Amino acid sequence: MPVQRGRSRARERDNVLNRPEFMSLTQAARGPQEGRASLRRASGQQPPQPPQQQQQPPLAIEGREYPPLPEEDCMQLNPSLRGIAVNSLMAIDICLSKRIGVCASSSSAWSSARPIVKLIGVTGHGVPWIGGTVFCLTKSSTAAGQEVIFNLLFALILDLLVVAAVQKMVKRKAPSEVSPSLLDYVVMDVFAFPAGQASRAVMVTRFFFSHLVLAVPLRILLVIWAGVIGISRVMIGRHYLTDVFCGFFIGYLQFNLVELLWIPSGTCQHLISVISI
Repeated sequence: MPVQRGRSRARERDNVLNRPEFMSLTQAARGPQEGRASLRRASGQQPPQPPQQQQQPPLAIEGREYPPLPEEDCMQLNPSLRGIAVNSLMAIDICLSKRIGVCASSSSAWSSARPIVKLIGVTGHGVPWIGGTVFCLTKSSTAAGQEVIFNLLFALILDLLVVAAVQKMVKRKAPSEVSPSLLDYVVMDVFAFPAGQASRAVMVTRFFFSHLVLAVPLRILLVIWAGVIGISRVMIGRHYLTDVFCGFFIGYLQFNLVELLWIPSGTCQHLISVISI
């Protein structure tokens, strides 16, 4: 009857689910193939349909049919707890790293202290450590000293390879537009994750604790030096905080691996004699 049809149209018009802003909540998602097909149908073109592929039927609400919307137009109303936690930690990491990076550029708050902070980072760089270790190895005259120095050289080379491999896989960029220096390219320390200086500082500190007789003040200075190395890398905008912490953890594990693969004195003497030839 006309009266019933008028009432049904009025109810359908007053339904809030029929508004455009609620369409993505009431209709099923569709892929990009169906989106292109709907555009072709609107322009009058009918694309050929494969026999096995079936299109998703449109959603019917109170007698009216609506075409499904693209997936990117649908809202994710129930994000996972894991995703929320990861995104929150990443946001905190970026925010704190930006705040600590007071020497990241010439326009930063502590731009005048940037050369000193970079010099602190050089003390944990791989090039001076490897060069100094090789020099000490040539000047050492005892078998015990050559054994310790040779294994330290082995640990430094292992650190370079591990950090370069992880950085190559992750390829995380630095928090600021800081281009790597020539020394960074030499030791393949180009990306941000993990921090190579941080891993090297922790590994060298543990190595000295284990194989050198050091007084307590020297042990405290070594720990402070390793921490300052990590903070300096964040201050100049070269790494995030998570890069430094993961570098510390990798350096800690690397020392355990070096102890497991420790090269004995006889093998060290043989390798030194072969290299000297």
